Amino acid sequence: MTDRFQAISFVASETQEAQAALAKLTERYGQAEPDTADVIVALGGDGLMLQTLHRFIGTGKPIYGMNRGSVGFLMNEFRERGLRKKLTDAERSVVHPLSMTAFDMDGTVVRAEAINEVSLLRRSYQAAKLQISVDGQVRLSELVADGVLLATPAGSTAYNLSANGPILPLDAPLLALTPISAFRPRRWRGALLPDHARVTIDVLEAEKRPVSAVADHTQIDNVVRVEIEIDHSIDLVMLHDPGHSLDERILREQFGY
Repeated sequence: MTDRFQAISFVASETQEAQAALAKLTERYGQAEPDTADVIVALGGDGLMLQTLHRFIGTGKPIYGMNRGSVGFLMNEFRERGLRKKLTDAERSVVHPLSMTAFDMDGTVVRAEAINEVSLLRRSYQAAKLQISVDGQVRLSELVADGVLLATPAGSTAYNLSANGPILPLDAPLLALTPISAFRPRRWRGALLPDHARVTIDVLEAEKRPVSAVADHTQIDNVVRVEIEIDHSIDLVMLHDPGHSLDERILREQFGY
């Protein structure tokens, strides 16, 4: 198993710290082309990790992140030595992205994937008015709020958590549907949905109350309808050091303060 990850391709953010780490690691381990690499090692923060997962989506290549950024929930501790052994010993976490299809007022259709969440956000001083359907059945006829988001278990500790949404175990077959600053109905705190659910969000009064849809880093303005479902056909593989798996980090987050 010691030669399992011989060909390593490094990617790094533009920060000085990440670029210095890139220079040291490529000198020690070489730099393989991404297409022929056994593993991708990302040097930066969680933002770079998400970018790297998107870049290699559909390839099945495992990605091992080392923290050289400000936020490192998805990352491992940076160490220059013993990298190949760390890669061999690492535990695999497999996540599936959300697939978003957004329709705007001009009739344009945009498709994008999200690893953390798909969010709908108001674009004016007026609150958004949204209708939410699950598997073709209207479940909430009118949500008046700053917006709403649908998060995967991997993304449940990100924007979803800051919006007071629930933290989901990584292997839970669930999605978190969470309102953002809900005005009406005031007591609606969101819903937990099975991960095979298809969620449709229609924007009411779209011209008067414009809304944007965001799938991780992809934003579509002036949407009138957004359809979201998880894509089980795509496996995204992250590697984490033993005892620091994504499952463990999510569990710790639930007992953190």
